[in-house]
Amino acid sequence: MKINLPILFLVAGLWTSGTVVAAQMPAGPAQGPAAQTPPAQPPAAQPAAASPVSDSAPKAAPVRYVVPSGTRLPLILHNAVTTRNAKPGDPIYLETLFPIVIDNRILIPAGSYVQGEIQEAKRPGKVKGTGEIRLRLNSMILPNGYAVDFNAVPTNAGTGGNEATDKEGKIHGDTDKGDDVGTVLKTTGIGAGVGGLATQSAKGAGIGAGAGAAVGLAAVLLTRGPELELPRGTTVDVVLDRNVYLDSTRVNFIDPGHASALPGPPSREPTRSRSPI
Repeated sequence: MKINLPILFLVAGLWTSGTVVAAQMPAGPAQGPAAQTPPAQPPAAQPAAASPVSDSAPKAAPVRYVVPSGTRLPLILHNAVTTRNAKPGDPIYLETLFPIVIDNRILIPAGSYVQGEIQEAKRPGKVKGTGEIRLRLNSMILPNGYAVDFNAVPTNAGTGGNEATDKEGKIHGDTDKGDDVGTVLKTTGIGAGVGGLATQSAKGAGIGAGAGAAVGLAAVLLTRGPELELPRGTTVDVVLDRNVYLDSTRVNFIDPGHASALPGPPSREPTRSRSPI
C-alpha cells in the first residue's frame, strides 16, 4: 500500500492546529444553578440632628416680695420746710426710722432713703386760716442702692408745735389765738393806763382802753398767722396707698439697718409773723 506522504502531513497539521486553538480558547461558564446576587441593603438611618436652642426662649419671671398697701412707715425729715418760702415741686428728703419686716424677712431696712415733693403750699391768712402743706412721697432707695417707686401720704407729723394732718395727707399749721387775745388785752391795758393818767378820770381810762384795743386789733389784722414749720428732724408717719413690689434677687438683707441720729425739733409756741406781707 502506497502512502501519500503530502496528504498525511496535511492531515496531521490540521489536527495539531485544532488542538492548539482549542487549548487557547477560554473556558465557558460553569454549568449548574445560577449564582444568586444578594439584594441591595437600604442605607442605614442617620440620627436626627439636635434642634438648636433658641436664645429667645422665655425665662421664668423673678419672684417678687410685696409690701402691702396700708403699711405704715415712720420717717424723719432731713431738710427743713416752711410755708414762708415753700412752693409746689420743691423736693423733700426723708429716711426710714424702723425696719419693715414681712414673713420674717427684712424688706425695708431702717436708714432707707425716701424722696418726695411738695404738691401744695399755702401761707396763713391775716384774719383766719393756717399754713398748709401737702406732701407726696414717690420713691425710695434701699441701703444696697436698689430704687423703687411707691406712693405714700403723711398721717402724722411731729414738728415740735401743734401741727395737725388731715385724712388727705395735708399738714395744717397751728394758730396763735391765745397770743392774739393777749396782744389785744395788753394794748388795751396799756391804753387804759395811759388814758387814766392823762385825764385822771375813769372816762379817760375808758377812752384809753378803747384806743389800746383798737391798736391791738389792728396789729392782729395786719399780720399773718404763724407759718407752718417742719424743722429738720421732724418725724413724719406715712402710709402706703398701693402695693410695693420688690425684686427678690435685690432684697436679701440680714441687718435691720441704722437710721441717722438726728435730734428732734424742740417744742415751740406758734408765733405770728411780724411782717404784714
